[in-house]
Amino acid sequence: MLRALAVDDERPALEELLYLLRADPRIRSVEGATDATEALRRINRALDSGPDGADAIDVVFLDIHMAGLTGLDVARLLAGFARPPHIVFVTAHEGFAVQAFDLKAVDYVLKPVRRERLAEAVRRVCDRFEAARESRTPPLVSLAGLPPSGPAHAGTSPAGSSADQIPVELGGVTRLIPVDDIAYVEAQGDYARLFTGAGSHLVRIPLSTLEERWASRGFVRIHRRHLVALGRIDELRLDAGTTSVRVGEAELAVSRRHARELRDLLMRHAQR
Repeated sequence: MLRALAVDDERPALEELLYLLRADPRIRSVEGATDATEALRRINRALDSGPDGADAIDVVFLDIHMAGLTGLDVARLLAGFARPPHIVFVTAHEGFAVQAFDLKAVDYVLKPVRRERLAEAVRRVCDRFEAARESRTPPLVSLAGLPPSGPAHAGTSPAGSSADQIPVELGGVTRLIPVDDIAYVEAQGDYARLFTGAGSHLVRIPLSTLEERWASRGFVRIHRRHLVALGRIDELRLDAGTTSVRVGEAELAVSRRHARELRDLLMRHAQR
């Protein structure tokens, strides 16, 4: 069972979160803190106590926007410890998901908090907590830990096979471009333009074909015009109701129909 700390500078939101956590049978105990300073003082006491001490904390449910230090600031401070508690961000803001997982968060729960969604976050923490105890290694995986074009899968073709490369025409010469070099793809009629760090290449393959072919390699559709490698997404942005991603120097729009799916995929991949 988990020992938890909930942190939110809005008292009604904190009380609701504490109520939901105390109703979960997997939570042994939970305390509340109304600001980052109080939370850090409590966490420091827990770290001094050790993982089996009376003051130990297994997981912190952390708001992002707070007076003074933000939840992201708290997570950055905790990242310097050898065995910090797990972090679940609980926030009303969608635009910090990528930063959250770069800071090794287990989950990212949006307000208003639903009982079922919070229960799923607790389940993920339980899984990570057990895996960490068994392996004795740091339990959390950030988005930056993904390979450039998504995670490797058992049974994929070996390096150098056609599944790992795509032929492109350069000045009358056919060259093989590694799929892992491709950051994103843009539809251009019946063609698709492949963008790599070194430039772009036009191939006569519909975007829908590449979407199906490269799904297992971590490529996802974010718009009718764009296919993106999950591991190449540097930032997820939400501005005035519109969603976009930054991939290197490019900023690409995310359509409304793909926005929630993309955020969920980023969370799932960050936890592998």
